[in-house]
Amino acid sequence: MEAVVCPIRREVDVYVAMGRARDMATALGFDDIDRTRIEITVLELTRNILVHAGSGELMIERVIDGDRQGIAIEARDQGPGIADIALALRDGYSTAQTLGAGLPGVQRLMDDFHIESTVGVGTRVRAVKWPKKRTNSGPGKVRR
Repeated sequence: MEAVVCPIRREVDVYVAMGRARDMATALGFDDIDRTRIEITVLELTRNILVHAGSGELMIERVIDGDRQGIAIEARDQGPGIADIALALRDGYSTAQTLGAGLPGVQRLMDDFHIESTVGVGTRVRAVKWPKKRTNSGPGKVRR
């Protein structure tokens, strides 16, 4: 599974996208905590599409960097755009009478985060999560 594109037009599409992301994260070996972070990211980004743009799409993609594989979540819409990205990334700021935790939360939950937006054209948010490095040490293991 390299990439999946989910159209986001209705509430049910949010949950379809979350399931697709969960499946890919599981296939890539993410643990429960990181799978939950990825699902929350999908939830926040798809809800933003519905609330602010009305519709758009979410791409869920396997990404490779050297010997590691991660997951990229990219939300795209042709909505009104974001006039002040720095302000939109501040906790508590909202134009939709919400808690204003969505974009700042996504930025904290994921390892890489990029947003670009043009007023009157739309917004693209891309967030990447990489699996934690596994070590051979742990309970019952002796490191030498």
